[in-house]
Amino acid sequence: MEDAGQKLKRVRERLKLRYRDVEDASSQIAEKHKNDEFQIALSRLADIENKGTVPSLYRLYALCAIYRLDISEVLDWYGIKLSDMLSDSATLEIERTHMIGITPDSHGEVLLPLALDPGIDVRRTTFLSRFIQRWGKLPLMLLSGLDPRGYRYAYVGTSDWAMDPLIPPGSLVLVDESRRKVAAGGWTDERDRPIYLVEHREGYMIGWCYQDGAQLTLIAHPASTVPPRVFAHPAEAEVIGQIAAVVTHLDQARRRRTRS
Repeated sequence: MEDAGQKLKRVRERLKLRYRDVEDASSQIAEKHKNDEFQIALSRLADIENKGTVPSLYRLYALCAIYRLDISEVLDWYGIKLSDMLSDSATLEIERTHMIGITPDSHGEVLLPLALDPGIDVRRTTFLSRFIQRWGKLPLMLLSGLDPRGYRYAYVGTSDWAMDPLIPPGSLVLVDESRRKVAAGGWTDERDRPIYLVEHREGYMIGWCYQDGAQLTLIAHPASTVPPRVFAHPAEAEVIGQIAAVVTHLDQARRRRTRS
């Protein structure tokens, strides 16, 4: 199998670039950014292509810029899949609710059934695995047809029970930053009422919100027994956005162990 260095070599040769051309171009990039780490010497390029030497972050950037390559694709050549970053971040449970810098358009993908048996009755509860004809990967944002612009991820900390059972601890939420104004009404029950992500001086919280002038009240679900919190707005707290979607675990035993 062709390794990453050989793929980079093949791209360079296809572009009819000599080692000297790459060295000169990387020198210009280094000069532009005033950082010699971007520069790729002839011997270093030869090692990258022929000896399996892994380029530094700066040199990898320079090569992708010179060769007009998608850096995420080149990382994939080296065994780093950006689509795995979100799931890999879940290896460590964090108690505090926090924003996630991995944005919804950061190549997130999920394995989904792309073709179902045409005889399936969608009106009835069904063991779907028996009807799946073809699997494939789709971007996460396509699940709900949401435009990734204006949305961010947040992780509900394992000690944040404020909106349980609607949003259990450990859930991943999608935050609509365009909907930061607290709604004063328009819902019929607790499931319709907008839930917001709020940033305050100590971190982040999720909950229903009530705003009265410069006073913002964050309201937890009654079943959570978490008391309401009142903040001066925007001096002490700011609404980041409304929660638009939730991904959660169904491992109830795990949740009970976490709470205990």
